[in-house]
Amino acid sequence: MGMSLFEKFLALRFKNGELLPIEHPHIPSYHDLLGIERQKETLRLNTLQFVKGYPANDVLLWGDRGTGKSSLVKSMLGLFSEEGLRLVQVFKMDIEHLSELYRLLRKSPFKFILFFDDISFEPKDELVRLLKSLMDGDLEERPSNILIYATSNRRHLMPERLEEEKFPEESYIERVSLVERFGIRLGFFAFGKEQFLNIVRHYAQKRGLKIDGDKLERLALDWSMSNGFSGRSAYQFVKDLEGKLKLGLEF
Repeated sequence: MGMSLFEKFLALRFKNGELLPIEHPHIPSYHDLLGIERQKETLRLNTLQFVKGYPANDVLLWGDRGTGKSSLVKSMLGLFSEEGLRLVQVFKMDIEHLSELYRLLRKSPFKFILFFDDISFEPKDELVRLLKSLMDGDLEERPSNILIYATSNRRHLMPERLEEEKFPEESYIERVSLVERFGIRLGFFAFGKEQFLNIVRHYAQKRGLKIDGDKLERLALDWSMSNGFSGRSAYQFVKDLEGKLKLGLEF
């Protein structure tokens, strides 16, 4: 079952101890992700090492919303699926079943990225200890054909120091001990005006929008007043603009 499933599907979900195929995976274009060149190249090289069978690290992508963290992880399928890479989305609630997932994937010739998207924990969450153990330290050796890529808005996957903490040093150690399991930690930060406009121009050109450059910039900046300067906001603006232009609206 495993071989035919992984040959047929590029992406799957792991839910309640079962692998479920994703028939229509969202695979963003690696080359369309602008303003994060350093992060892109670091993740690409790490993933290339992995699919070639060379040593590679688990990766934590953390930072501001809408800056391309999740899209970058998913874009790895577009680059490496033909070399045997598969993406398995794992939800926080299924961390307790990870050992079963290891069993399902261990003997496969494919390479698997376990994708934890937008994950975070509250202090004293028992799943933190379990994930730490399953990543590095459990009695069972982790399969060599598995890496973990996780995205989060939190640098340490947990809230920063709370005022009422009785033993702040212990809390800090608990926060960083999970993060340190990730050999590569990539920060993503809010875009500025020019980065935002460059992304807008890129998507407008890619979609073939016929609109004056100055007008495009003005409309994009109006949009950003409510939606910010993120890459996600730029993409949403161009989609909205394309729809309005197809309706025949004038600006």
